Amino acid sequence: MKPVQYHEGRFPPEDQLDWQRLLPLVGPATSALARYDGMLAAIPNPSVLLAPLSTREAVLSSRIEGTQATMSEVLGFEAGGRAASPERVIDIREIINYRRAIGNAQGLLEDLPLSGRVIRAAHKILLSGARGANRAPGEYRRIPNWIGPPGCTIEEAKYVPVGSERLADAMSRWESYIHQDTPDLLVQAANLHAEFEALHPFLDGNGRLGRMLIPLFLWQRGCIERPMFYISAYFEANRDAYYERLLAVSRDNDWTGWCIFFLKAVKNQADDNLTKTQGILDLHDDLKRRIDDATRSRHAVRTLNWIFQQPVFSSTSFVQGTDIPVPSAHRVLAGLQKHGIIEKFSMASGSRPAIFVFQELLEIVDA
Repeated sequence: MKPVQYHEGRFPPEDQLDWQRLLPLVGPATSALARYDGMLAAIPNPSVLLAPLSTREAVLSSRIEGTQATMSEVLGFEAGGRAASPERVIDIREIINYRRAIGNAQGLLEDLPLSGRVIRAAHKILLSGARGANRAPGEYRRIPNWIGPPGCTIEEAKYVPVGSERLADAMSRWESYIHQDTPDLLVQAANLHAEFEALHPFLDGNGRLGRMLIPLFLWQRGCIERPMFYISAYFEANRDAYYERLLAVSRDNDWTGWCIFFLKAVKNQADDNLTKTQGILDLHDDLKRRIDDATRSRHAVRTLNWIFQQPVFSSTSFVQGTDIPVPSAHRVLAGLQKHGIIEKFSMASGSRPAIFVFQELLEIVDA
C-alpha cells in the first residue's frame, strides 16, 4: 500500500466538520472540564498538591512513544536512587525533560502568545540530553521525515508529513489558527493537535510536544485557569484508536471522527482528573491530623507539604527541602514511618541516603 500523504490545502477544517455529530459531545466535555477547573481554582496550592499528576502525565505521554519507566522509577531516580538499566535512565530523562519543557513554556506564556518561538524552546528542552539530542533540538526540520516501521523507506512508510520545503508556510497557517475565533475552543484544540501531528515539524519529539500543547492552548485561550489538564492517559489507553483517528484525518479527510475521539478524551480525563484531585485533597485533609499525631512537631505543616510535592524522597532532600534541623527531621521521619505514613523505598547504601515513599498518594495518582 502507498503511504498516506499529508492533507495539503485542507487546514483549517471548519467547513469540513459535521457539527450535528459534534455538538452532543461538546457540551458534556466542556462541562466536565469546567467542573475540574472549578476544583483547581479552589485549591490554594495546586502546583504542590498536583505535582504527582504532572509527573504521571509526563510518564504516560512519553509511554505512548515507547518509554517504559514508571512514575515511581522517575521519582525514585530524582530522589537519588538507581535506575534499573542505562536504557531506563534515558527513559527517565525524557520524562523529566517533558516536565521541564512544559514548565518553561508556561513561564514564557506569561508574556508571549503561544507561537513558534515558545514551541521551539519547549522542543529544545524536551530533547536535551535524551534520545533525539542529535536531531536538531529546537529547530524545524529541513529534510523529509516519515512514519512507519523502524528502518523503513519513505515508500514503505505508513504516513508522510508535509514536505520540508512547504513546512514553514504550513506552520505559519497552524500558528495563525491558534489565535482565530472559532465556534468551540475544544474542537479548535482538537484540530490544532491533529494538524501539528500531521505536519510533524520536528525530526523527533512531535507526539510528546503535540500533547503538551493541548493544556497550554486551553490555558492561554482562557478555557482553564491553569495549564494542569492531563489528557495522555486516555490516548495511552486507546493508543491504536488514537493513531488511527489521526491518520484518518489525512487519509479520509475525517476531521469529525478525530474531533469526536478528542472530545470523548477530554470528557473522560476531566472526570478522571476531578476524581484524582478530590482523592488527593481528601488525603491531604486526613493527613494533617495524622502527621500531627505521628510527629508531635511544630514542623508538621512543612512535612505535609513536602511529602505531597515529593512523594518519593531521600532523607537528605527532606532536610534540605523542608529546612528542618537535622535532629528534628530524623525524629519526624521516624514518626512518619512508625505510623505507616511513609515506608522505605530503598535502604541507605554507602554515600547514598535512604529513600522513602508516600505510597498512599502514589496509589491515588496511579489508579
